[in-house]
Parts: sequence; structure tokens; C-alpha cells
Amino acid sequence: MNNVAYDEFGLFHENAAEFNLASQPAPVVRRAEIEVADVGSAHRGVSVLVWGTSEPELVFVHGGAQNAHTWDTVALALGVSLVAVDLPGHGHSGWRADGAYTPTNLADDVAVVVRQLAPKAKAVVGMSLGGLTSLELADGHPELVRRLLLVDITPGVNQQKTKAVIDFVNGPQSFASFDDLLARTIEHNPTRSKSSLRRGILHNAHQTAQGHWEWNYDRRSHARSHDEDVDDGRQQVAYSPLWDHFGALTCPVALFRGSLSPVVDDDDVAEAVRRQPDLRVEVIVGAGHSIQGDRPIELATLIRKIVL
Repeated sequence: MNNVAYDEFGLFHENAAEFNLASQPAPVVRRAEIEVADVGSAHRGVSVLVWGTSEPELVFVHGGAQNAHTWDTVALALGVSLVAVDLPGHGHSGWRADGAYTPTNLADDVAVVVRQLAPKAKAVVGMSLGGLTSLELADGHPELVRRLLLVDITPGVNQQKTKAVIDFVNGPQSFASFDDLLARTIEHNPTRSKSSLRRGILHNAHQTAQGHWEWNYDRRSHARSHDEDVDDGRQQVAYSPLWDHFGALTCPVALFRGSLSPVVDDDDVAEAVRRQPDLRVEVIVGAGHSIQGDRPIELATLIRKIVL
């Protein structure tokens, strides 16, 4: 059995080298766990990465089947104190007893985290499932979201637009070797470098006692596909309840769209602007759905320009 070494906080130098951030000081990053209520009287932990030592200025929420480390390069480029959340059922966070990973349920959990760790954050940045969760956070807990930044997601997402993402996420859970897992990940992520995908796997999978490799995220619930509003395609853009929540937001909103991503289309942007006329829309050239992985420096530059 070939073991692959993994040090959670020992890979930042690779991010820095790949994206020419070597001149940045070594980051101060720690794990924290916030207890939230579960079904009945049970409790579970939501794990987060806390970057820096001062009051967090930003909160980052990852997409489905990802984890907080997806933001590492963006965080390094920004160089400010922030919090990156491992959503329930992902990363180091506990799994929901009911398996119901809907944006609303997740938002209620994230609200507990933000209230304790980053109540004065200038913005919440959410990608994909994390974007819909952040939208629901802004709708249900508006005092915690002063500005909402959505990364390649709108309530207009559907099964057809996310087919490539869902095909990858719903693929095999177990792989005979790390190389097999890496090969599949490369196949489904043509816009990413091999080194960044390797880091991503190390943060998002584990080796079993038998030597196989398995993903870390909770695959029990169909709601995890639902979490990006991926249903049977019957839901129409104009009638999605999340569109109503989006239109009712009172905080400033920006949408970052990957030029190579099918997840947000022109109709989605038009609907978003119709519902939020002051919406700021930025297209990141050369990025797919995971903008933070494909073009992290460009994303960080926009976040800094808009928020900091």
C-alpha cells in the first residue's frame, strides 16, 4: 500500500508558488469548530478555517462536494483576516443526522458560525451550493450579510446546466489508488492544473486502512444534488422561490461568472438584473464553474476592488 503524505497546513507554499505569491508572508491559519443544533437534542460541529489574527473581514462558503481549502489561493492573494467554512457534510464538519443539505438548512448552520466568528464581516462570498446557501443566509439572517458575492451561481441553475458537475460528484466513491482518483479528477476538470487538483484531492479525500481512496463528503442525501437546485428540470427560472429571495435582498450583490462555465447563462444574468437592477456582474475570462480554482488571482482582485 502506497501512502501519500498529507499535512493540512503544509501545502500553502504550493499555492503560493503556482500563482506567484511567494513574496506573501506565511499565513496564520487555524481550525475552529462551532457547535450547532442537530435533529432532536443532538449537536454537531461545523469546522472552519480562520485566516489571520484580527477581526475577519470576509466569509467564504464553498460549493457542493468541496471544502474550505478551495479558497486557499484566494485567501493568500487577499492577505486579510477571513473565515472559510466547511459546510455540514463536507470537509471536517459533522454530517447532518437527517441528511438534508438544503441551502436553507445550511444557511441556518452558517449563521451560527458567522455570528460567533465574523459578525462584522464586510461580505459573504459563496460559490455554487455555497452561493445559494449565502443567498439564504442573506434572506434569513440579513444582519450578518452586508454584501453578497455570488461565484458562478444563480437561482436559475438546473440539472442540464450542472450535468458535468453532477456527473463528477455522483461518480465512484472509492478508488483503488490515489493516481486513479487524480486521473478521474483531471478528466472532469480540464481548466485546472494537475498540481492544484492534487492538492484539492488531498484536502477532500482520505486513504482507508485497506489502501483505497474515498471522498470525504456525505453522499447519502439526494438533497446534495438538490442543494444546487438540481431537480428533474421542472422548476422554471421565474418561479424558483430562491429567485424571490434574491429579488428581496437589500444588501449590495455581485455575480462573478466563469466565461467557460455552463452553470450561469445569459438568461440567468438577465433575470438576476431584472430582480436586482443594481447587480454588479463580472465575467472572469478562462474560468469554468470553479472560478476560485481556475482564476483565483483574478477573483481575489475583484473581491478586493469591490469590498476592501
